[in-house]
Amino acid sequence: MIETSKLTVSIGTHEILRGIDLALPPGQITGLVGESGSGKSMAALAIMGLLPEGMHAEGRVDLDGRNLLDLPEQALCRIRGKRIGMIFQEPMTALNPLMNIGDQVAEVLRIHQRLNRKTALARARDRLDRVGLTAPRFPLTLYPHELSGGQRQRVAIALAIAERPDLLIADEPTTALDVTTQAKILDLLKELVRDEGMALLLITHDLAVVAGIADRVAVMQRGIIVEEGTTQEVFTRQSHPYTRALFAASTHQPRLVLPSARPRPLLQVQGAVRDYPLPRRSLTAPRGTLRAVDNVSFDIEAGESVGLVGESGCGKSTLTRAILGLDRLQGGRVLLDGQEIHAGRAMAPELRAKMQVVFQDPFGSFDPHWRVERLVAEPFHLTGLPRDWREQVAEALFDVGITGDALRRHIHEFSGGQRQRIAIARALIIKPRLIVLDEAVSALDVQVRAQVLDLLARLRVSHGLSYLFISHDLSVVRQITDRVMIMEKGRVVETGRTHAVMDAPQHPYTQSLMAATPRIPVEWQVHEPISRVALVTPAP
Repeated sequence: MIETSKLTVSIGTHEILRGIDLALPPGQITGLVGESGSGKSMAALAIMGLLPEGMHAEGRVDLDGRNLLDLPEQALCRIRGKRIGMIFQEPMTALNPLMNIGDQVAEVLRIHQRLNRKTALARARDRLDRVGLTAPRFPLTLYPHELSGGQRQRVAIALAIAERPDLLIADEPTTALDVTTQAKILDLLKELVRDEGMALLLITHDLAVVAGIADRVAVMQRGIIVEEGTTQEVFTRQSHPYTRALFAASTHQPRLVLPSARPRPLLQVQGAVRDYPLPRRSLTAPRGTLRAVDNVSFDIEAGESVGLVGESGCGKSTLTRAILGLDRLQGGRVLLDGQEIHAGRAMAPELRAKMQVVFQDPFGSFDPHWRVERLVAEPFHLTGLPRDWREQVAEALFDVGITGDALRRHIHEFSGGQRQRIAIARALIIKPRLIVLDEAVSALDVQVRAQVLDLLARLRVSHGLSYLFISHDLSVVRQITDRVMIMEKGRVVETGRTHAVMDAPQHPYTQSLMAATPRIPVEWQVHEPISRVALVTPAP
């Protein structure tokens, strides 16, 4: 058993973790849940001996009767990767882009077992086969950028289990994955625990994922564990107020009362077709094509929120780029407020100003050198910079719950939820008609996500906005959209009112998505959510 006892992490006189007691027995999965900043990842880094410079750990992390906190760095290097492995949240940044996947997995074996490259690569092949990346489809010579998100996550898992560690720490391993890929990764982790006899510490903010995979769960708030026990006990008991607040946020539904209005199309997509050329199989072979978007048509009415759902590679992003005027179509057309959008041509600024986008990663979509006032004011290049632009920036920030003292600060000084609010303020500043939300809440914990969804619902009413909400999280789509479109292999295979489609899916693909969605068992949901309210929409 690997066990922490009174584990405390501090920086200066400030305690970040206080008295963490965790028992991680072989063959069991322990879920560690809590909102961003609660200390979940810091606990994992303390166990690994990877705390940032300036932080100090006290207490015990026992492995074979030895306290890892007392070991020198050289001894810890022999344990990391061999006895304790870790899967990081973002595989693209965790993997080396300049090394092929075979060499990356083999590197662990060469370091810990002193194997020659040929033998290490043979073992790496076995580990990659174990996680479902089998030959010949996935040769060892592939690089991370040649794989999908789910495939990269499997490489990260193969790297972490290469030495069959006693403890595997998985830090948000499925946050950015679609539901079908997430289900496969979770099934894989369960198999590894069962077959390899390892302990798994699963760090996540998704309570439904924990319900489906974990034997035990610990709830962390502000650096302390406030509730711990078997998963069923914690889910049904919810003895601590913070645990009840997490459950309420996970099922929270924004209050939305829309004024009655006659339907009027704002965005029209008519017979959209987008093809990509494929590499030639030989020098003389004809070049094939991949149809990424296949005759897609739909409308979004003024004031309406529409969801677009599908697994990775279904064509969502390609269709979105065409709507934004960033990717040209081979067939069909896109109209915004009656005007056609021509990708590749200069779009009239007044037309582009009617549509804005909120990206999945707010930090990556901001220039880190600019202050917030300049970041939020950036869209004014479409409409001209008004004299009172600073007042308008302050008003937009106030609308999303960010105080005026943020104007002179940089984006790295804010939390993930605050960054997403600033991204929404930037989209609002020129008063668009349509906002495209691309996985805008997928990386947020349940409490911050509930706050952002409430914000989006309120802004939709107060600003008369329409939303195209792109997400792989079906529970979020259910909470925020009126209609939903299910996309598979470039085609919209099912569409309708959100609750009707999700409660009684008709297409086999929609049924498979719903079946793959993790859920908290009904018999465990004994507490009524604190703020469960109905979505109210006008009669047609």
